[in-house]
Amino acid sequence: MTIQKIGVVGAGQMGNGIAHVCALAGYDVVMNDVSADAMAAALALIGKNIDRQVSKGTVTAEDKDAAMARISTTAELSELGTCDLIIEAATEKETIKQQIFDALLPHIKENTILASNTSSISITRLASRTDRPEKFIGFHFMNPVPIMQLVELIRGIATDDETFHACQEVVERLGKTSATSEDFPAFIVNRILMPMINEAVYALYEGVGSVSSIDTSMKLGANHPMGPLELADFIGLDTCLAIMNVLHDGLADTKYRPCPLLTKYVEAGWLGRKTKRGFYDYRGETPVPTR
Repeated sequence: MTIQKIGVVGAGQMGNGIAHVCALAGYDVVMNDVSADAMAAALALIGKNIDRQVSKGTVTAEDKDAAMARISTTAELSELGTCDLIIEAATEKETIKQQIFDALLPHIKENTILASNTSSISITRLASRTDRPEKFIGFHFMNPVPIMQLVELIRGIATDDETFHACQEVVERLGKTSATSEDFPAFIVNRILMPMINEAVYALYEGVGSVSSIDTSMKLGANHPMGPLELADFIGLDTCLAIMNVLHDGLADTKYRPCPLLTKYVEAGWLGRKTKRGFYDYRGETPVPTR
């Protein structure tokens, strides 16, 4: 099947990035969110981010104008009904994702592909709640979407070849690279990355090192571009905790037990950059470690 129009559910950090790259690649995009303010902010951010690409010479001003013209927004899920592919990029909570797909089903075309940008939740289980498990797939972009080159494609147990190959073609048209993952908790990237971040939090919790010493050690000792605690703040500590809980519950192995300190930060509402406090305090001119 040919995909020409893409729906994006969620105008947050991931949703606006997905809309950005899809529109630049020539797809018509319909972005949905329950918040009109979030959609307005997303459009402004997309414009700002494409301006940055224009200044670097990677796209032209004409490309920007054409891409922005391809993006429309709506608060009504029913208006995504004409899309060929719908990518859900809502909060990493399974009940919310299920509610979105339940609400979409009465309005979409018979051959519409449904996809989730989930970073950890079972694609097979999400698909089983719909009327088209064979046309359901995991479409996991990395953050920030316009910069990161990888997209994980996750086949549920029922995902058919036509759906998989159609989504592979979308990834190629976006100028990105796909990696295929089996449908196990957290897939590939987060299966490896999140336990490392969790272990860094344990090292902090147990007093092995301070925030700055842990991050400096991994940047200079392992050549990581960002320390694990700085990266956790960038991702969002609530998202990190949610993924660790999925790993712990789904694989029933104590090595995936979330660090109590990570839980405490989330309970305090210190979720990282988005709340101005996490393992670093971002309220001043430069980030300051909180421990």
